[in-house]
Amino acid sequence: MVHVTVEEIIRCTPEEFLEFVMDPERYATIDDKIGPIDWVRRTGDVTEFRFRSALPGIPGPAPKVVSQMRLTPGDRVDVRYAPLPHNRLSHRVSRFQASFVAEPVDGGTKVTRTIAIDFPPVIRWLLEPILRRTLPPDVEKEVHGAKTHLEGQQKE
Repeated sequence: MVHVTVEEIIRCTPEEFLEFVMDPERYATIDDKIGPIDWVRRTGDVTEFRFRSALPGIPGPAPKVVSQMRLTPGDRVDVRYAPLPHNRLSHRVSRFQASFVAEPVDGGTKVTRTIAIDFPPVIRWLLEPILRRTLPPDVEKEVHGAKTHLEGQQKE
């Protein structure tokens, strides 16, 4: 399993940060792992969207997946593959979980971004070494991009 956690203080409220995350079209502007988006559906605290995923360092055509994000207002967003019948292949090829935790602190919000990906043994030996090297800097870049984006909006 590849597990990455990145923390950053962002000058915004937890609600501002979490709403940014819950809008995949906006969030895709700072996250290279979100390729072209086919559709987005939000119902209350759940957003589902279909997109072409792109894991850093993994060559070849990226699969289209449906991601499901569940908001716990003012606290966190949990991300996973949408349940079947979506992602029939992805559910077989990997297990994916991610989260964004937003904790109010002096000067803004402490954001904790976590991604965990597990592969079956038949491909684990190939993909995990690549992701152990490429995913941590990619997630750091993503979180820094969120900081730059949200803090830049406050100046406008």
